[in-house]
Amino acid sequence: MCTTSFENLLVWQKAHTYVLMVYNITKKYPKEEMFGLSNQMRRAAASITANIAEGFVRAGKKEKLRFYNISLGSLEETKNFIILSRDLGYITPDEKNELYSIANEVGKLLNSYSNGLLRSMNV
Repeated sequence: MCTTSFENLLVWQKAHTYVLMVYNITKKYPKEEMFGLSNQMRRAAASITANIAEGFVRAGKKEKLRFYNISLGSLEETKNFIILSRDLGYITPDEKNELYSIANEVGKLLNSYSNGLLRSMNV
C-alpha cells in the first residue's frame, strides 16, 4: 500500500508524539527560559516533524535523504537540551529517560528510512 501523506508514516507519528511531549514538559520551565532553552528545545523538536513532512513530498531520493538527515540533527539537538534540562533541575531523571526513550525510537526509525533510501540508490 502506498502512503499518501506524511501523517501516515510511523516515523512522523512517533516524532509527533515526541514533539508534544517536549512542548508539555517545557511548560513547567522557569519563566526566564521562555525565550531561551524552552524556545530552542521546542523549535528543534518541531523541526524534526517538519523536515520529515518536507522530505516526504520531495521527488528525489537524495533530497528526501537530506531532509531526513536534518531531522536526525534536530533530534540530536533536542537530546542535548534534555541533558541540559536535567542538569539544570528543570526535569527529573525519569522525565529525561522517558524523553530519551522515545527520541531513540524516532532515531532508529529515521535511520531505517535513510538506510532504505541509500540501499535503493545503490550507494
